[in-house]
Amino acid sequence: MAARAGVSTATVSNALNGNGRLSEATRQRVLVAARELGYAPATRARALARGGTGVLGLTMTAYGDLPVPYTEIPYYAQLTLAAMAAAHERGYLLQVMPSSMSSWMWLNTPMDGVIHVSPRADDPVRSILRERGTPMVCEGRPPAPHWYDAWVDADCEAALRLLLEHLAESGARHVGLSLPLHDDAYPSLIAQAYRSWCDDHRMPALVEEYATLPDYFTAEQDAVSRLLHRDPRPEAVIGVYSDSGHNILAAARRHGLRVPRDLLVACVSEDPEYASTTPPVTTVSLRPDRVGDEAVDLLIAVINARSGVDRRRLVPPVLLPRRSTRRPTAAPRRRGRPE
Repeated sequence: MAARAGVSTATVSNALNGNGRLSEATRQRVLVAARELGYAPATRARALARGGTGVLGLTMTAYGDLPVPYTEIPYYAQLTLAAMAAAHERGYLLQVMPSSMSSWMWLNTPMDGVIHVSPRADDPVRSILRERGTPMVCEGRPPAPHWYDAWVDADCEAALRLLLEHLAESGARHVGLSLPLHDDAYPSLIAQAYRSWCDDHRMPALVEEYATLPDYFTAEQDAVSRLLHRDPRPEAVIGVYSDSGHNILAAARRHGLRVPRDLLVACVSEDPEYASTTPPVTTVSLRPDRVGDEAVDLLIAVINARSGVDRRRLVPPVLLPRRSTRRPTAAPRRRGRPE
């Protein structure tokens, strides 16, 4: 397999077992070679031999016990599928732990470690997992830094800066932010990055907050409406949740504004529907596929107590510019034929 991938045997072992730090290209080469050769890693057998289960858990508890359909949210769906694939490639099983599980089930479900997704300040499972002594990796930065010493997160600050720079290049001098109120770290990181960018560029910080429950859609549309009533009115609005682009477009229609002629619109989202909205909406992707893969890689390293592993990892975002942030250009005047 090493020859097939063009790497050393040590690199093959690291790629399959989550050891050390490899580039994404190298790791993918090893995994492709393993699939082509039909290689089944013995990780689970080794785990069972030492008293483990060969099973990893992934929590879905960002909204506590509320019946949130996580698999319908593109970010969580992509994160889950990527984590499952990464676990299987390394010889582990991965089970998704729903928010409705009782404390007894959290304490007794067999698993070697857990990827704890989007932990909250008022976290429903963190203390239970700590009581159990389960190795944990946090997906998303913890609200309190001392809670976890191993985490993987999308670089949401860089994502917001990508959008702000793109909108500034499109001519926006006043950019509004629609900001959710939630007790995970994401909104506060977004707010800090936004205010810092505005200060650096001597632009006013135009922020409207909204509660995510009970009706997130109406609440955000009302927040955007408040932004659009400001003086001066923002020339662009950014949203940071999956459905934010749809909500901003709805609020713009309510105000009789045309996108992008009267208002530029962008959001942080993995929703593929933004490629076909009217107009198509500019988004920035947080790369949940890479986040899920890195989280599994790091969790296995933590379980194996590997030293020299980077335990705090940021995944870079990707900007997807579309027509909602493209100012229409004036049509050139036709010159008459010279006499």
